[in-house]
Amino acid sequence: MRLNIAIFFGALFGALGVLLFLVAFGSDYWLLATEVGRCSGDQNIENVTFHHEGFFWRCWFNGIVEENDSSIWKFWYINQPPSKNCTHAYLSPYPFMRGQHNSTSYDSAVIYRGFWAVLMLLGVVAVVTASFLIICAAPFASHFLYKAGGGSYIAAGILFSLVVMLYVIWVQAVADMESYKNMKLKDCLDFTPSVLYGWSFFLAPAGIFFSLLAGLLFLVVGRHIQIHH
Repeated sequence: MRLNIAIFFGALFGALGVLLFLVAFGSDYWLLATEVGRCSGDQNIENVTFHHEGFFWRCWFNGIVEENDSSIWKFWYINQPPSKNCTHAYLSPYPFMRGQHNSTSYDSAVIYRGFWAVLMLLGVVAVVTASFLIICAAPFASHFLYKAGGGSYIAAGILFSLVVMLYVIWVQAVADMESYKNMKLKDCLDFTPSVLYGWSFFLAPAGIFFSLLAGLLFLVVGRHIQIHH
């Protein structure tokens, strides 16, 4: 009875982990950015642009922030305009182009994206493999398959943890936000950018937690079956 409960919760946590991974890495709200300033032409009018970025796409749209209204609510789906601009993500919430900043920053972005792509691909393979192994293990009560599936869930959690760590390192230490601000100040008055982590970013650690927990449960299940059979 206890074994069946452990298998049930292991499967539940594994499914939650997979779902959260898919939503987190497939959505474009890892980084939320707002830029406020008086630019281009009439500098008496304050312009507000909202940017949100994921691993694959970066989108932006114009809007206004009313008094006592937090700008973060502008990023909810229902508060965004029906039409907005989107392009492939470039590891920055702001629209840098290669000619607008030095080649070292560009090369660093390419290297980071290469690491992220490999780690994400390995993580997806690991979590899919884990799910397949657990499905195959259930009818045969194979301790080997349960252990292999648990190990794969743990490997997926570790790989996705590395992706999140690299992302935090990029945002906090490598991304050249100051260059973008200085570039905009040439044409703008009182230009103020701000950057926040979005809900996609916070879903990833939750998926990692459930994946690791599922892996540990299935390792325990495999160990129990091996001892008692």
